[in-house]
Amino acid sequence: MKKHFLSFCTCLFLSLLAGNVMAQDVTEPSVPHANDPAWNKTSKNLQAAWGDTNLQTDKFICPISSKLSKHLILTAWRGERLHAKFLVWSGEEEGNLRFEVEEQEGCRWTDEQTTGFVRYVMTDELNKNGGGCGYRPDKTLFDSALVADRIEPMRTLRYEARTVRPAWITFDVPRDAVSGIYKGRIRVECEGKECGVLPFTIRVIDRTMALPEECKFHLDLWQNPFAVARVANVPLWSREHFEAMRPLMQRLARAGQRGITASITHKPWNGQTYDYFENMITEIKKADGTWMYDFTVFDRWVEFMQQCGVGPYIYCYSVIPWKLSFRYYDQATNSIVDKKMNVNKPEFDDYWVNKLSAFATHLKAKGWFGHTIIAMDERPKESMEAALRVIRKADPNYKISLAGNYHAELEGELFDLCIAYDTQYPDGVVDARRQQGKITTFYTCCTESWPNTFTFSQPVEASAYGPIAAERGLDGYLRWAYNSWVESPEVDTRFHTWAAGDTYIVYPDNQSSVRFEKMVEGIQMFEKIQVLKQNPRYAKSIEKLLKPFAYKKINAATLGEDIKRLNAFLNK
Repeated sequence: MKKHFLSFCTCLFLSLLAGNVMAQDVTEPSVPHANDPAWNKTSKNLQAAWGDTNLQTDKFICPISSKLSKHLILTAWRGERLHAKFLVWSGEEEGNLRFEVEEQEGCRWTDEQTTGFVRYVMTDELNKNGGGCGYRPDKTLFDSALVADRIEPMRTLRYEARTVRPAWITFDVPRDAVSGIYKGRIRVECEGKECGVLPFTIRVIDRTMALPEECKFHLDLWQNPFAVARVANVPLWSREHFEAMRPLMQRLARAGQRGITASITHKPWNGQTYDYFENMITEIKKADGTWMYDFTVFDRWVEFMQQCGVGPYIYCYSVIPWKLSFRYYDQATNSIVDKKMNVNKPEFDDYWVNKLSAFATHLKAKGWFGHTIIAMDERPKESMEAALRVIRKADPNYKISLAGNYHAELEGELFDLCIAYDTQYPDGVVDARRQQGKITTFYTCCTESWPNTFTFSQPVEASAYGPIAAERGLDGYLRWAYNSWVESPEVDTRFHTWAAGDTYIVYPDNQSSVRFEKMVEGIQMFEKIQVLKQNPRYAKSIEKLLKPFAYKKINAATLGEDIKRLNAFLNK
């Protein structure tokens, strides 16, 4: 591979001044903590060094400078998204902290929206049984701690002595970058005085990542537009609402999101999130007993998400909601009705066949029918059979999906099938489904203690999803919550149900997280694997390097090193 070395001495560094403003006034939470005696031995002056993006940063544990690097070397394909983290700490010195990213002349690779100080948020822990599920209304029953997760795109903040402040840098390597060596540095100041310079080198090799819309990884993180309206304090489905969602959903599209999450019943998950999902279809039962449907909100949502680059699939939840109650306006009584139904009674069939038939007609008129999937989530076999019955009656060509347990009797009916991380597909099923053009993935939720994306999870766990999917021969990964925010999501990630961070992986105002960026890193690894394994020279080595990610073989103690070894090979 030809390397084009550019002279560092002749390069003029560019200072990215856009971030030189004070951070937003979002007060970080505080927790009681023990005093680390190592602070008494560290320098009283402010120090800076590169950290490990795979690991959490403890705010109150003094870093061991001898174990940290002053010079960072990264390797990238063209079109790749790179991440780096540096730490700042001091025994006594404190004040206004500021940093700049200085890049090589002609390079503006820094993603301004995902570069800045990492803010600490409140988290908790697993249940006493080692899981993350179940109600936890009394937060005092769980150990609470601070974790550095929210990436705030600000370059200046007030630093407190005897604490560790991480900062996150994201580089988007251009698709037309010349392969070779690119150098730059981070310059850190405290109260206007330079207190640290951290050089970095990016080696760009002669390979190019696929465009997001061309990626093979099937990413499905469920979106919650209702949470955005509440947090942004704007009317639902207003112009302001869509504008508040736009950068957040564009971020998701850049990660390779394949599905638009649409709710076609009221509370399809029985209102389990802080902001429950409402029906995007207005349903009116007229006085004569016939039905009328208005798809305006559904259409606006789908069109908006398509404009953001999300798609092509539209996942519609759900024929079988978690509570079998269906809301509509009854013209005869001039009232909103919440009708409970039994899946084995004729009224259930009448209700859904009418609705899905009209929906199919509308989807075909919009040109969306072929990409629309009637989706179910963790429903038992008997309920799935009822759903299949009414869907096929309405239109036999509907695509159907299930995220839940594997049922051999239903597998052939499902265009998209997703089972839990800790379960396996029977031999031959994945290959057969791929030959049929079907989607086959895995998911994590509150059940899996590890690997997961709780806020207290180690960041490297999110990176593992790409290699896990590659090792199992799957198409991708699903997680049920992209942005189902809690009451105060920028400060406290805990919720009265499930482990902290289970309900969202990005923050309001289009603030990313360490967890989300590490997930993107794993997806990029998956894409590289798909390219390289086509070459017989690399296929066997990749197969060997993926063995640590096999079912029941993945090991928390070695995961970080397993990821690094795989990455090193992919970036040769």
